[in-house]
Amino acid sequence: MSISTPPLAIVEEGIPNAKRSRRGARTTKIRGVRAGFWVYMGLGVVAVSAIFPYYWSFLIGSGDSSTINDPDMSWLPGGNFIPNALSVMNDPAVNFWLALWNSIFSSTVIAASVVLFSTLAGWAFAKLRFRGGKWLLAFVVATMAVPMQLGVVPLYILFADLGWTGNIGAVIVPALTSAFGVFWMTQYLQQSVPDELIEAARVDGASMIRTFWTVGAVAARPAAAMLFLFTFVGAWNQFFWPFIVLDRQSPTLPVALSLLQANYFVDYSIVLAGVLLATIPLLLLFAFAGKQLVSGIMAGAVKG
Repeated sequence: MSISTPPLAIVEEGIPNAKRSRRGARTTKIRGVRAGFWVYMGLGVVAVSAIFPYYWSFLIGSGDSSTINDPDMSWLPGGNFIPNALSVMNDPAVNFWLALWNSIFSSTVIAASVVLFSTLAGWAFAKLRFRGGKWLLAFVVATMAVPMQLGVVPLYILFADLGWTGNIGAVIVPALTSAFGVFWMTQYLQQSVPDELIEAARVDGASMIRTFWTVGAVAARPAAAMLFLFTFVGAWNQFFWPFIVLDRQSPTLPVALSLLQANYFVDYSIVLAGVLLATIPLLLLFAFAGKQLVSGIMAGAVKG
């Protein structure tokens, strides 16, 4: 008794259809999964915890000097936020607009410099072979264990001898490089750039610098974007060193806002209105750069 075999065309058509049906079933199953109640509850708690400090600052900043001490304080904002914000902007002791420019300029320069030098150093540590490279990287990482406060006195003496005290350059120059940035970019480039791609570029006649700009810099964009964003936020919020080396004529924004509470009486409605004004540029930065940042991370994570 002979067993009839199906035609070859039917077999060839059936296999891809079966694969497509199984792939579609898996895709439908994954996409059909919905988050449960506790997931939304946890996300809600996190969102409220993140938003509440801003709302409370806005609540106090929109009131008057007696709002924070009022036991029957309303949880609805008042109508004094704009007058309080204008008081901060027009206060001659604060010098708000100059402080805002100093913060934007210094934070941008510091973040761009850290990204550039960290990417170059990370490329060298990750893809170049030279004697003592691992020990040098370990030394760079070990410098993160040294607190900044230990170097404040010699650093201040150095800039005083150079005549840079009171100059915004004294804030920028010590922060042009970052040990964390070097470590971050080294680890990312080591995992994201295969050695075969570098060898192919060298076979095509590209120099090491050209290979870095055409291969390494392109592959490092997601990590560089994250490093730029977090370095910018850290430089924007830096207070200790700018408070020491700068004066009242040329402060950064956190130093300028500290002058609002330099009197015997502290009006917290004015102080918190100024704090919210200093937070607005960071919120705008995250709002405009957040989507590009996430898309860059996903582009770097997806292969094939």
